[in-house]
Amino acid sequence: MIKDILERNEQVSVNDHEMNILKEHFPACFSKDGSFDIERFKAIISDKLELKSEGYELKFLGKNYARLLASVDTTTVIKPDKAHNEKPENLHSENLYITGDNLDALKHLLKSYAGKIKCIYIDPPYNTGSDSFVYNDRFNFTVDDLMSRLSVSEAEAQRILDLTRRGSASHSAWLMFMYPRLQLARDLLADDGVIFISIDDNEQANLKLICDDIFGEENFVADIIWRKKTGASDAKGIAIITESILCYIRQQGNDINQIFEINRESYDINRYSLNDEYSSERGPHYTDNLDRGGLQYSDSMNYPISAPDGKTLYPNGRTVFENDGWTWKWSKQKVEWGLENGFIVIEPSSYKDSGWAVKYKNYLFVDNEGKEYERGAAYKNIILDVINSAGTTEVNNLLGGNYFSNPKPSGLILQLLKYLKIANFDFVLDFFSGSATTADAVMQLNAEDGGERKFIIVQLPELIEEDKPAYKAGYRSIDEIGRERIIRAAKKIKEEKPDTTADLGFKHFVLAEPSGKQLDEIIDFDHKANVVVTNTLLQEFGTDAILATWLVRDGYGFSPELKTVKFGDYTAYYIDKHLYLINELADYSALEAMVTRFDTDPSFNPENIVLFSYSFTWTQLEMIQTNLKRLKATEKNLRLNFDVRY
Repeated sequence: MIKDILERNEQVSVNDHEMNILKEHFPACFSKDGSFDIERFKAIISDKLELKSEGYELKFLGKNYARLLASVDTTTVIKPDKAHNEKPENLHSENLYITGDNLDALKHLLKSYAGKIKCIYIDPPYNTGSDSFVYNDRFNFTVDDLMSRLSVSEAEAQRILDLTRRGSASHSAWLMFMYPRLQLARDLLADDGVIFISIDDNEQANLKLICDDIFGEENFVADIIWRKKTGASDAKGIAIITESILCYIRQQGNDINQIFEINRESYDINRYSLNDEYSSERGPHYTDNLDRGGLQYSDSMNYPISAPDGKTLYPNGRTVFENDGWTWKWSKQKVEWGLENGFIVIEPSSYKDSGWAVKYKNYLFVDNEGKEYERGAAYKNIILDVINSAGTTEVNNLLGGNYFSNPKPSGLILQLLKYLKIANFDFVLDFFSGSATTADAVMQLNAEDGGERKFIIVQLPELIEEDKPAYKAGYRSIDEIGRERIIRAAKKIKEEKPDTTADLGFKHFVLAEPSGKQLDEIIDFDHKANVVVTNTLLQEFGTDAILATWLVRDGYGFSPELKTVKFGDYTAYYIDKHLYLINELADYSALEAMVTRFDTDPSFNPENIVLFSYSFTWTQLEMIQTNLKRLKATEKNLRLNFDVRY
């Protein structure tokens, strides 16, 4: 388990993350020994891409270090909050709240949710110098480690470590902090997934550059301008009243119209006030003049139309052909179709020299070709009607005190979510959760439209200073405020909409780091010593933590339907093709019961036997494998894989 990870981490190189992506998509370019055949790769893509030896590249101090962090696996353990998770409102919830460092959380999430997240919203530290941004990644790299892994000089390796150790607020430190998180976020996004990132002017330009580097320039959608306040009386020079929200999609190949919604409030419904014999199928309508000046002139669009009194009509109320710059908006063929199908109306007019006005009908439910149509326009890249102070008021009202500084208003997140065509059961992730505004917004939207979106929230348990109102109110860390906000927001939604079936609960998990002593004992463990180790992660964190960590690692997520299986007095855990053996094997009667179950129960057919190595002696491990392997030769013909985790 942890030992396996530590040993793999020793072999991680700076480009492992990128190599894994290449292996997934270009397996033919890798030989048996794992080496990459770049010439074969070039041959595959040469007819599709223009290969260049040099070009634009983003560089900053610590970039390769940041890439290394994205590839190094986490050694944290996932601890379920059983008391919270087993409450009736949370027991079947698929919403998640993860307390821990978001870099660790993202690595855990990737094992079960890679390519499954439809929307990510984050509000990271702005690195303003006053937002308490501290580089908090804790990795025990030495200067020699970095010199070897990154191929850098001793001086550069020391500069990188200095950035991580002294809590530098420099641009390089911030970029080094953000880069691996955005790399992992990209891998979590579905092919049609979207990420929104709030930022202010201090790092907006740098954020745009690293997002272009990670997501690709072609996947940039918009820099959404949010007017967060209406004025700043204390401003000097120019008052800054806006922030940016950068928007990227995961993959450009998708139909963008299938990702983003249209704004159905972008038109005036009151304008559709006229009815005719087609209203039942086409809806109400309004009319526009068919002629217009200022368009590119063409004789073919300056043709005659017959009025009800037989008069010949030309654009601009003329009754004779003349080039005065005016034309009809529709072709002659389309006008004939429009007259035949009731899309054209010719009305008396005192404003036209001819005495007639030619107009076309704009129906609510069909376009001007009679095809079914949903009225609306693309959302604009500016948000004007949500003020930042609303977030403070919202949280204060929910919690009964001013316990969180500058929370984002839920109305902002609601607006961003409405930009997207998010289907039921799609995941919305926020790994800089803060006051949990994103979770609140998802619950509100589900209660509003009957959706079943799921939120995943990650928050570092940042300690609250003792002189703060939140501490005096009983909160000890920021994540406690976030979880309480979700609970109270859910209660408010239920009170306002008692008939809602929205998921208003959440499962809570904590990421725990093994102690240094524990890691040392794991590293020193000799599986051939033929002893059961008593001081292990099992004793430190419990069976539930081992199980939760393994289930996520094996792709089952944080809330799988796990079954307990009894082999005599021994308890094992079963899901799909995995059987987990964690607890100590007291005697061999359990082994006999296990073999019997495999041999006699047709519905019991796990293919992967996962064992917690520290709970079994070497002899026991050998006996389990030997006895189960012999069943391969029986009529049941079992396909068994043994995964002993250290």
